[in-house]
Amino acid sequence: MLNERMTAQLAPQLALLSALRRTTNVTRAAELLGVPQPTVSRRISALGDALGAPLTVPDGRGIRLTRAAELLADAAERALAAVDAGVRQAREEVDPESGHIVLGFLHLLGRSLVPTLLRGYRADHPHVRFTLVQGSRQDMVDRLTSGELDLALLAPAPIDDPLLDTAVLAEQEIFLSVPTSHRLADRPSAAIEDLKDEEFVLLETGYGLRTITDDLCAAAGFEPKIAFEGQESDTVRGLVAAGLGVALLPRFEPGSPAGVAEVPLVPPVGRTIGLAWRKDVALPPAVLRFRERVRAQPR
Repeated sequence: MLNERMTAQLAPQLALLSALRRTTNVTRAAELLGVPQPTVSRRISALGDALGAPLTVPDGRGIRLTRAAELLADAAERALAAVDAGVRQAREEVDPESGHIVLGFLHLLGRSLVPTLLRGYRADHPHVRFTLVQGSRQDMVDRLTSGELDLALLAPAPIDDPLLDTAVLAEQEIFLSVPTSHRLADRPSAAIEDLKDEEFVLLETGYGLRTITDDLCAAAGFEPKIAFEGQESDTVRGLVAAGLGVALLPRFEPGSPAGVAEVPLVPPVGRTIGLAWRKDVALPPAVLRFRERVRAQPR
């Protein structure tokens, strides 16, 4: 009974605990919640009395939560996330056309695939909002599993994670990108073995193309000599064009960029592009509708 009474008293104050943790200041927490500061102070005091211990202690010009309050704030933020998800699902159940979709994708897929998918979908569903998040493959997987993303376009796919499901969308060929003055630039094809003495411009660890490059070089019996590492494929191509190394990348659309030759690999190398989502989460109607639209796209 004591726990139930404490829960009943805590439930209306979930947002207060979250705001205190974020702001570490009673005045700013009150502004964030849109209530007077004395009201916030009274609520903190009442919760402390119910718990039998203070929730905050002074910390410089602000405050910090006690260990007990941190535990309550953890529970409060999990509960708020669940309530937010429920509100979102309820609103979109009433009107899926006003939904909101948080879509993650790799930088390389933002050049043509993502704009094509969104343009087609928004033509039929103009009031659906999208939040777009870019990052590495591992970053997208982490954000999916944590609930920050609804869906993510990833490569390579499928994803080896028990929490995620993946639908394969397309195959994408990988080419050797070299400066136009490079000895391999005019070759009809090149093998990975041809690159053992080359310096590479690579995406950072965690990116799918980095894993593909490392694995191909390892299978050919060498480690790539790393000249530069980056987070953006366009930066990698720019460094290649400047003669600072070679890279393994998908074909640049609509054509090879200035200063870069794209040479097919023998045997051919490709990666699978997929759409991933959480298995254990009931997706809102707008997300479900977009997911099925993407899965139905011609390959």
